[in-house]
Amino acid sequence: MSAPLPPQTPPPIRDACSLILWRQTTQGPAVLMGQRGAKAQFMPNKFVFPGGGLDPQDTSSPQNSGLSPRCHRRLGALADALISCGLRELQEETGLTLRQGAGLHFIFRAITPRQRPRRFDARFLMADARDLANPDAPLPNDGELRHLTWVPLHEARALDLPFVTELVLAEAGALLAAAHRLQDMAPAEGVPFFDNRGPRPVFSRIC
Repeated sequence: MSAPLPPQTPPPIRDACSLILWRQTTQGPAVLMGQRGAKAQFMPNKFVFPGGGLDPQDTSSPQNSGLSPRCHRRLGALADALISCGLRELQEETGLTLRQGAGLHFIFRAITPRQRPRRFDARFLMADARDLANPDAPLPNDGELRHLTWVPLHEARALDLPFVTELVLAEAGALLAAAHRLQDMAPAEGVPFFDNRGPRPVFSRIC
């Protein structure tokens, strides 16, 4: 009888940031989403927001954003680097850029479960498309994200989504239902945090 295999060590967790762009349409609020490639190692074929892992350059190129002091505090010591990461990934994956000082709102945080081949500590920032510097730029369809499009919130849940993206969409929808444009869209009761660092998922709020 063969010996049992030793338990596998979970992959390291990499800090990451995704940027949720939204705009008002005749069908209600819509968010910008794209589909990951079929051969992608992480979440193939899934529809996601623009975003990715923190790179060394993000720590040396702070961005002038309109993030509120409350959101900045909730993001923690990596706040400036995470903002830079989100803005860089947005430009790389969509060609879109936000104006200097554009309002950003920290609305969700999630850590990838232990059994996944890649793991991220992802923070989700939200921004109004009216703050884009180049709103009329054509969206690419041959990059890391395909089929980039503005998806009405009421239709987004029908896409092939990661579970966490479903949670983030629900949070974004609840915030947008309160008002079309808020000075500080961050949840007053705390930012939802889906924490998978331990053997069991824990849901809490960052106050």
